[in-house]
Amino acid sequence: MRETIKISAAGLLVLAMAVLAGCGQQVGANGRVGVVYLNAEGYYAGVQRGLEATFDAADRDPQLIATNIQSDASRESTFVDTISSVQADALILSPASATASIPAIRLAHDNDVPVICYNTCIEDEAAEKYVSGYILGDPTEFGAASGRQMGDYFIEQGIDDPQVAVVNCEQFEVCIQRREGFEAALLERVPGAQIVANQEGLTLDAAVERAEQILTAHPDVDAFYGEAGSQMIGAVRAIGARGLEGEVVVFGGDMSTQAAQMLHDNSILKGVTDISGIKVGELAAETALQILAGDEPDELVIPAPIDEYATADSGADWIDTHPDGIP
Repeated sequence: MRETIKISAAGLLVLAMAVLAGCGQQVGANGRVGVVYLNAEGYYAGVQRGLEATFDAADRDPQLIATNIQSDASRESTFVDTISSVQADALILSPASATASIPAIRLAHDNDVPVICYNTCIEDEAAEKYVSGYILGDPTEFGAASGRQMGDYFIEQGIDDPQVAVVNCEQFEVCIQRREGFEAALLERVPGAQIVANQEGLTLDAAVERAEQILTAHPDVDAFYGEAGSQMIGAVRAIGARGLEGEVVVFGGDMSTQAAQMLHDNSILKGVTDISGIKVGELAAETALQILAGDEPDELVIPAPIDEYATADSGADWIDTHPDGIP
């Protein structure tokens, strides 16, 4: 089995000394790969599983040095600084910010540490300079899938001029692109739809609060779009707390056991779009192994598949095929 070191900022200096010194068999003899998980949502557990399984199955099984930055760009910067100083063979990360993460990623690049983004990345111009590969499910199409699902729901219900609210994660560029794709697809299906509110709620608690505020300000809202898992589930909880099952519905992104259960119940959550964290982890590991073998990817963006779940049965099926809840 592989050795994965999980560290906090307090352990970075110790890590650097240990990696440089080694003991017995050289630490990282098959390479060292830094891994940054953006937060503790289930998606990143899926990424971890995909990464580790792919590396375990490879002929060259590098040591992983991993951390969770809890969406904190300063933690990310400290970790990347250490990964750069020990000259790791690759860095895999979902950056905390399209702009604030640029200096850290530039530092890694300048220290000859190839950078692989997944899920999020830095601004396009900087990514072209400093990033070797970006594992990405097209965010515009991701949002468009939810827009089509919601549009079909309104058509089926005979609602021609629905009021729609968005709970967003637009600190990240990928979430902005999801919303743009969602709006375009929804309006193509239902031209009379109106977006009456769009508020940021990055954490689950914040998403519940934002959704409750929207329900108070817009009591006639027909549906919510949650741009990612916390935003989607937060909207469902707020609607349930108001007893509005059957009156207000939710569509959104990112599957989990909780989301699948809500979809199976089908009283509020009607559709989920997803990119498997496990598959993203597999693609990121395959890209790192390619780089370790001396072969840079031909294209910056490496597409990840997008999955759609739009029925109660599909929620039950997801639970059956993911008994441990890892997405």
